[in-house]
Amino acid sequence: MAWSDWSFGKKTSGPPWPKAEDGAPVPPAYLQHLRATDLEGEIAINLLASAGIPVVTQYPSGGAFGQVILGFSGTGLELYVPETLLEDAKAMLDGRFEEDEFADVQD
Repeated sequence: MAWSDWSFGKKTSGPPWPKAEDGAPVPPAYLQHLRATDLEGEIAINLLASAGIPVVTQYPSGGAFGQVILGFSGTGLELYVPETLLEDAKAMLDGRFEEDEFADVQD
């Protein structure tokens, strides 16, 4: 599958996905698997969005079916971010960042 037309997950609302120098979308990089409820995922997604980091989500192992039928995924949620922003995203979710480190993203 070419990364120029990837659509394996659900793009969340938030910042636009960045483009590479050739105009193609930056490839996604696996960030984290969340085992808890969708609320934990929404918190992580909104935290990343507040720093200008877009997120794509995927429900592994048929979890999307549980999401539709039960309203939540029993298999958790996987988060993907642009590979160019992976280290920043890890720092955000681990709490390893300075308060104004991401301030320039909002300007």
